[in-house]
Amino acid sequence: MSEFIVRIQNLHKNFGSLEVLKGVDLEVTKGEVVVILGPSGSGKSTMLRCINKLEQPTGGKIFLEDIEITDPKTNINKVREQIGMVFQSFNLFPHLTAKGNVLLAQRKVLGRSKAEAERIAIEQLDKVGLGDRADYFPSQLSGGQQQRVAIARALAMDPHVMLFDEVTSALDPELVRGVLDVMKQLAAGGMTMLVVTHEMGFAREVASRAVFMDAGIIHEQGTPQEVFDHPKSERTKDFLGHIR
Repeated sequence: MSEFIVRIQNLHKNFGSLEVLKGVDLEVTKGEVVVILGPSGSGKSTMLRCINKLEQPTGGKIFLEDIEITDPKTNINKVREQIGMVFQSFNLFPHLTAKGNVLLAQRKVLGRSKAEAERIAIEQLDKVGLGDRADYFPSQLSGGQQQRVAIARALAMDPHVMLFDEVTSALDPELVRGVLDVMKQLAAGGMTMLVVTHEMGFAREVASRAVFMDAGIIHEQGTPQEVFDHPKSERTKDFLGHIR
């Protein structure tokens, strides 16, 4: 087994005549936190969605560990069990409690017993600071709490990698901190993560690598210090100059 959790090779994605990804190459090793930065429309979210084939790549290859996700013979549903994804919108079932949302996929997808799924649900809700909200419905939770339930739901599946797609962008500023704190705990615990975000402070503090994308290509990547403090690409310099 390679130490690479995710490998992306020459990834292309078109929507009709619009070319959104133009030959992206990226490798993520076990335990890395890779933060993907760039302006809206740069292809960041599309790249994440290609990793679990929520979007079908137009060309190129993607591997999860040693499994080629882009091989038509690959059982993508089995692969998705190993990929946790958290979206900007929380996508919780409104008729289920926090605990119910976290245990559902465990039961349906992994076939865990009710008792085991409940134990793990409570464990994961505790981990994101919501053990006391297990019996609350989404409508009774703040946006930040709902997003933390969504993270607990993904973690309950024991993923090999977590994908975060602008998970704080729909939250009021005072709710962002709680979600970012959970993500920092995951990073400290060695979870492999790809994070699309506009939270530059989080990127500086937590990322092992920062990747800058624009117009469907990766312009620059390196440690946060390299990318933020000593950017080489003119496009990266321009972007960072506008957000500081």
